[in-house]
Amino acid sequence: MTVTSNRRTDPPRHRSGGAAHGNRAAPRDRRRRRGRRGRGIRTALLVTLALLVLAAGGAGWLYLKLDGDISTFDSGGLSDNRPDAGSSKGENVLVIGSDTRTGGNNALGGGDKDDVGRSDTAFLLHVYADHRHAIAVSVPRDTLVTIPPCKLPDGTWTRAQPNTMFNAAYSVGQTPKGNPACTQNTVEQLTGLRVDHTVVVDFKGFAELTDVVGGVRVCLPQDVYENDLDPHLTAPGKLLFHKGEQTVSGRKALDYVRIRHGIGDGSDIGRIKRQQAFVASLLKEVKSKGLTPTRLLPLADAATKSLTVDPGLGSADKLISFAMTLKDIDLHNTKFVTLPWRYEGSRVAVVQPDADALWAALRSDRTIDGENAGGKKTGKAGSGAAASPTPPVSGAGIDVAVYNGTAVPGLAARAAAELTGDGFTVTGTATAADQGHTTTLVEYGPGLEDRARTVARAFPGAELRSVTGSGISVVLGQTYADSPAAGASASPAPSAVPSEVADGARSADDNPCSNLTYG
Repeated sequence: MTVTSNRRTDPPRHRSGGAAHGNRAAPRDRRRRRGRRGRGIRTALLVTLALLVLAAGGAGWLYLKLDGDISTFDSGGLSDNRPDAGSSKGENVLVIGSDTRTGGNNALGGGDKDDVGRSDTAFLLHVYADHRHAIAVSVPRDTLVTIPPCKLPDGTWTRAQPNTMFNAAYSVGQTPKGNPACTQNTVEQLTGLRVDHTVVVDFKGFAELTDVVGGVRVCLPQDVYENDLDPHLTAPGKLLFHKGEQTVSGRKALDYVRIRHGIGDGSDIGRIKRQQAFVASLLKEVKSKGLTPTRLLPLADAATKSLTVDPGLGSADKLISFAMTLKDIDLHNTKFVTLPWRYEGSRVAVVQPDADALWAALRSDRTIDGENAGGKKTGKAGSGAAASPTPPVSGAGIDVAVYNGTAVPGLAARAAAELTGDGFTVTGTATAADQGHTTTLVEYGPGLEDRARTVARAFPGAELRSVTGSGISVVLGQTYADSPAAGASASPAPSAVPSEVADGARSADDNPCSNLTYG
């Protein structure tokens, strides 16, 4: 993977000079007074003009400096098989916290500067179309996912890696700077949502950002010592944090978000809870100071020194313009949740159909409490009654598994959301072994033909097939992918979003000590 930088040297300073002009003696006092008054006005104008030029020049220089500090990753590593760009009017931004050791980060995080870059944390930020709501969905680093084909530094592509830890995607290629494009590909396949932008923040950039805002309020349930951060130490070491609320910045802020083993159950889930609380407090600090270009410039100056972004955010004006679109989002309407999960041994598994219901809600720009936040219209008025693309179906009491038999990403999630809305119980979604299906198949075991016919009614043109196995499954074909039902964003009722997701949400205006269940 190629990382490019727009770095350039500071522009040279130019000096200008002018000839001094003497004043002719006026024959009368009145002329002398008028001359002195005129010179005073001219001097004031020149000083004012000089200040304006200096101010404008300084801002221009800072923009040039910001441009020079922004690095972009190679967009050639993004998959050719991506979700539809028009699937939602909102925007999706993938934020990756990297523990790369390059660029002086090894002094903050330990380890060798040539070590492989890894993703320490990641969340998908969905900015709703109304630009008044936002939600950040954390993806645990130990989540078992399928990592799709990704580009290697030599230009070749890997094979798909099923049942692999999520954070391994960033390490594909084994380069010190990591592979953001591979992580983006993985998130798009996992969610069926198009990622509009990806931002990678490393240790150093994170620490400097907290310094610029003057520190962030955090909360600890207990005293924390050095060996809580590094479990390899045999003695407690010095006290890093005292119990309760406190303000942290710089290296101390970095230590706070990295602590895992010494608090609560020592899990990554617990650390995610604290990271969500930290980002919420950071947003609160930024908002309290006002989200204006004047305020954003020093923040951007601190952040961009250690940012790696997609080419769509690869300049100062693009980055600041995007940040300005967030200024009207209320803190209470900024939510933090975690991907629905359960433990699978020492790893984390995605809980279905809960996860698909969450992605469907974001796709249709529905908030976690069911509010319409500006998604696509579900229909339009016309003369007479509007015809429904599919007849009403009641799936109460029918279990069904959904498989994507095409190469269209996120198709199983869309179908699962529709089935859930019709009352079916979706037992799981997955990719079919064969992704070349033209027609949708409804397969059923002995004694389930009547229920299978009900399922088939939700997929006009689907074929029924009796199999020896048990249960009912839908294998989606290209006919479904091309249908209006697949292209339209469903508008699920509030009950379509699992209560566990809504109940566990954190708002950016919450007290930093609240909702830290895991530590």
